[in-house]
Amino acid sequence: MDIHGGQRQRLDVKGSDISGSTFDDVNMSGCTAHDVNLSGLRIDYANLAGLHINNANMAGACLTDCRIEGMTINGIKVEDMLAAYEKQK
Repeated sequence: MDIHGGQRQRLDVKGSDISGSTFDDVNMSGCTAHDVNLSGLRIDYANLAGLHINNANMAGACLTDCRIEGMTINGIKVEDMLAAYEKQK
């Protein structure tokens, strides 16, 4: 399926395999993903403000050059965790 040229489409995808799909310059704000396999997913130049991740396997996850103001893991501010880590070094 090709969707191009500023078209506004709402997709309802269930029980499907869309592995290998490419999304470029796409507004996905307000989307919900439940029971999905995103292993190997790469996200570059994205606005993930307000992102919520729950009950996820994030083994091997890597965040690089990201704004983390207000980011928490299990209610603990990531900025505080990094400051404590730097202090221990």
